[in-house]
Amino acid sequence: MVISAGITYVAFHGKWSKRTKEMPMKSKVGLWIDHKKAIIVAITDKGEETALILSKVERHLQRSGDSPLNGRFEAHSVPKDDSRQRSFTGHLNIYYDAVIASLRDAEAILIFGPGEAKGELKRRLEKSKLDGRIATLETVDKMTQRQISAKVRQHFEQ
Repeated sequence: MVISAGITYVAFHGKWSKRTKEMPMKSKVGLWIDHKKAIIVAITDKGEETALILSKVERHLQRSGDSPLNGRFEAHSVPKDDSRQRSFTGHLNIYYDAVIASLRDAEAILIFGPGEAKGELKRRLEKSKLDGRIATLETVDKMTQRQISAKVRQHFEQ
């Protein structure tokens, strides 16, 4: 499933089709997340389903200041820090809301990934009263989709 621009698509064995519902009920879900994308693997009685949610968060623009190599700093070339931060936070909120919507029906959730996104999502799940479903929170490096699926299967087989 890819969620981007308000349209949700699901991949079933490599074929893409439109979908109206979120992840299936009574599923155990593994989630690899960073600020750019979330890969969701749901394990149900019917098998395994993989979803991808893309974030529209852009990297922070750098304010470099005066530099002899770059010339004078132009205040108008980069937005003010507070407006950039509001925009960044707004995009993250939309992204986390989409991820949480995909996790609502999960009975157990494994959250893993690099960086701060997993902790930020955990705090959002606590506010949504879904934190009781979190099975584990782990820090891992970048992984392929196959590695993510294998980790989720291995975790929930125990």
